[in-house]
Amino acid sequence: MTNEMKSETTEKAIFAAGCFWGVEATLQKITGVVKTAVGYTGGHLQEPDYAAVCRGDTGHAEAVEVIFDPQAVTYEELLAAFWQLHDPTQKDQQGPDYGSQYRTAIFYTSPAQQQAAEQSKTAIQQHHARLVVTEITAADKFWLAEEHHQCYVQKRRKFGFF
Repeated sequence: MTNEMKSETTEKAIFAAGCFWGVEATLQKITGVVKTAVGYTGGHLQEPDYAAVCRGDTGHAEAVEVIFDPQAVTYEELLAAFWQLHDPTQKDQQGPDYGSQYRTAIFYTSPAQQQAAEQSKTAIQQHHARLVVTEITAADKFWLAEEHHQCYVQKRRKFGFF
């Protein structure tokens, strides 16, 4: 997904908040998001695929890599959207999907992102009676998911499925 707004400098953010299809579809709509990709991160298996990740033993989370223009949208604004699109108090589950691959996580790409993520988690916790279980960890290798998973919701809408 590419929005019209683009600058010479972009940044990367990586979020996991359940099934990556809906997360990607929501994040794509944000002005300043230049590109998104779905994939797997946070695990130990080299070159994971969807079947392996769904078994739940790779350690990977379904995640969305977001390339954004910080002149048009801040990392803090992306964090705000992340908190709104899922329940950060559900461990290893979002809606009907369950397993560690559906965990809530922020994979930071810089010390500034780490600090912003930790501050936002502290602020979000004040709005929840239950513990916010979102992991905040350094980004590792991001493995692209298979092509048919990329922009999945957008592709399905094109054919009238959503």
